[in-house]
Amino acid sequence: MAEELRFVALGGVGEIGMNAYLYGYGDRWLLVDLGIGFADDRLPGVDIVLPDPRFLEAEKDKLAGLVLTHAHEDHLGAVPYLWPRLGCPIWCTRFAAAVLRRKLLDTGISPGEAIREVEPRRTFRVGPFDCRFLHVTHSIPEANALLLETPAGRLLHTGDWKLDPAPLLGPTTDRDGLEEAGEGRILAMIGDSTNVLAAGSSGSEAEVRDSLMELIAAQPNRVVLTTFASNLVRMESAILAGVAAGRRPFVVGRSMRRMLEAAREVGYLEDLPPLGDERELMELPRHRVMALVTGSQGEARSALQRIAAGGHPRLRLEPGDTVIFSAKIIPGNERVLFDLHNQLVAQGIEVVTEEDHFVHVSGHPCRDELEQMYRWIRPEIAIPVHGEARHLQAHVRLAKKLGVREALLVGDGDLVRLAPAPAAVVGKVPVGRLAVDGTGLVDVADELFRTRRRLAGNGVVSVSLVLDEQGSLLATPRLAAPGVIEPARLDKLRAELESAIAEAVEALDDEAVLDDAEVEEAVRVAVRQGLDLPRDRRPLVQVQITRLDAETLARLEDAEEGGPTR
Repeated sequence: MAEELRFVALGGVGEIGMNAYLYGYGDRWLLVDLGIGFADDRLPGVDIVLPDPRFLEAEKDKLAGLVLTHAHEDHLGAVPYLWPRLGCPIWCTRFAAAVLRRKLLDTGISPGEAIREVEPRRTFRVGPFDCRFLHVTHSIPEANALLLETPAGRLLHTGDWKLDPAPLLGPTTDRDGLEEAGEGRILAMIGDSTNVLAAGSSGSEAEVRDSLMELIAAQPNRVVLTTFASNLVRMESAILAGVAAGRRPFVVGRSMRRMLEAAREVGYLEDLPPLGDERELMELPRHRVMALVTGSQGEARSALQRIAAGGHPRLRLEPGDTVIFSAKIIPGNERVLFDLHNQLVAQGIEVVTEEDHFVHVSGHPCRDELEQMYRWIRPEIAIPVHGEARHLQAHVRLAKKLGVREALLVGDGDLVRLAPAPAAVVGKVPVGRLAVDGTGLVDVADELFRTRRRLAGNGVVSVSLVLDEQGSLLATPRLAAPGVIEPARLDKLRAELESAIAEAVEALDDEAVLDDAEVEEAVRVAVRQGLDLPRDRRPLVQVQITRLDAETLARLEDAEEGGPTR
């Protein structure tokens, strides 16, 4: 019986970010990418999420290795958190290796000999898979599609890509290599769906550079530009535009500085003009400042958020200064970014986004580019990934329109048999999300986040009770309700609520009043009824019970009377 060729996404399908894709042949697995995603407001207190690795951990002895297509956070950002659980070899290009080593060392992890650098077009073997990178243009150097060869068929995993005719940093997409791959039989193409809803092509970084030159030259005061730290060519364009306008360039934000270090280590941006020291930012005349800062997605601890709040130690903005957002809003970040825009505008600062001026091109293919890739590769099967549900469905329709025999709409955890035919979802594997909370990882389904959401949306009522050994109240219940109702209304209701709580406790029978759980539930019911809130408002009611035995009670009574405390 022929060995099965399988595919399953652990993240990255039905969402943009958190990319983690498994390919299986026989009893071995190959993992392609291991990235983070941005948390939304359903996870209060959390910035990033990771794919749950439990299936990988269960199959750890069968995991041949991890291949990273490029150095974006949503493709390798989870490695420092999850790779120590897997311990497998990692293959990537030189630039991705330079970025990854820094990230691992920052978290106290030494990769040793685990990271193996490979060049595009060079074949390397990972378990039963013969692998080859084919260079594609993207918004970061050394992005790659991945060609996988097995006895059951050849696959192309596109990674993130576009067709930029003038990428400015690195070569254009390897058209010859892709066409050559398509001349042989490609069983399946697993491909980027981000911009499938956008007609035409994604545009060129060279055009953005020309536009930034014009825009920055026209600004009268300080210019701050924010973009992804990994978009090195955009950073270079902003720096060159600033210098051309007579400004001194500064980089503000650790992730940007670390990315520049990694780029220079492997030979990129060697001719970049010298950067100023942050300590000089406020000493220069306003029209001489060109600052690149982190925070294009409104990240809570980014440099731009601190600048907007007036809390950055090196850079302050004044009315008439300009902030340029040279990045697209990642779905889910709209509210945070609009709040940041408004915060800046309210201070008299000019805010420029892609809606106002040509300051950004996407790193992902629009429909014309997708159609071109399908003409080159001619896969028998298409599996859209890297997109939300609407993107995936549109990609399926496009693939069918272009003559692809089978186009499968799958989700995270769907186990797809690619060969032998027919291709089909044949099972499920466990998937989920882990939140990076403080220094630990917590399942997003944990009670911790349900409690946080409830607190954020409904507030909390705290009730303190003091009971004796028989369950009788020894003092009037203490009550606080932050975030539930306004303080003035609580003051009017306080006596009534305290009376209702006391009556609820006293109504319990002799056995129930000695059970903390029974007392807590009686108090919760009394509080909710007494507050008379709308049915959809259910504050968290916390009940603290202190029970005093006879000896402790006697000591307290003696202390109050000034007698011996025994």
